Amino acid sequence: MSRATHLRYEILRTFRNRQFLFLTLALPLVLFYGVASGNRHATFNGTRFPLYFMTAMAVYGAMFAVVSPGARIARDRAGGWTRQMLITPLRARTDFATKVVSAYLVALPTLALLYLAGASLGVRLGATRWLEMTGLILVGLVPFVAIGFLLGNLLSVDALTPALGGIVVLFALFGGVFGFQLAKSGPLFQFMKGLPSYWLVQAGKTAAGSGSWPAEGWIVIAVWAVVLVPLAALAYRRAASRA
Repeated sequence: MSRATHLRYEILRTFRNRQFLFLTLALPLVLFYGVASGNRHATFNGTRFPLYFMTAMAVYGAMFAVVSPGARIARDRAGGWTRQMLITPLRARTDFATKVVSAYLVALPTLALLYLAGASLGVRLGATRWLEMTGLILVGLVPFVAIGFLLGNLLSVDALTPALGGIVVLFALFGGVFGFQLAKSGPLFQFMKGLPSYWLVQAGKTAAGSGSWPAEGWIVIAVWAVVLVPLAALAYRRAASRA
């Protein structure tokens, strides 16, 4: 099986999951219109609310999209497919890379739909700003890709769905995805700023202004990635050795 064929199958598997499509495409879009339509002229933390909430809902759907390979990994382990893959010529790093690429490819429609929704409510950015915001979001999603791989290789199929859903919702809550911040100063706020989801939500604000995160944002994303990516790789090797 070629890399391209393997990638195509991974993407098809994802888009055949109706729950996935609801969480990543339909739900963020419905929430955006439901909340932002009545607040199109409002501001939030110095940013026009439609821009802020468009970015937040795009991030919400994208986080679900990039952790989705975890569910496929768990199903493959439970069904014996992982064991079969180990005796084929397909290299483990190819399978790993294919799942990463598929995770990002299925996140892109979420971003595109929310961008169109935002534009329909008056969000206006130059082409460079749109690209900068998208780039920040894609980079900031790296820790969530690793979380999906990590939990997919550690948890059973039954435990994985609530675990991934709960983790994404918690990151969203503390990151300010739902249109409000739990704190604006103090220890809780510092905790929030230590989460990658917080900086993902800030991508719209920074793109509309400076076009990038401050150094603190880059450090937070890098630390989470440096910690989680090796853990995900270790969990994969551990699961493979037991297959």
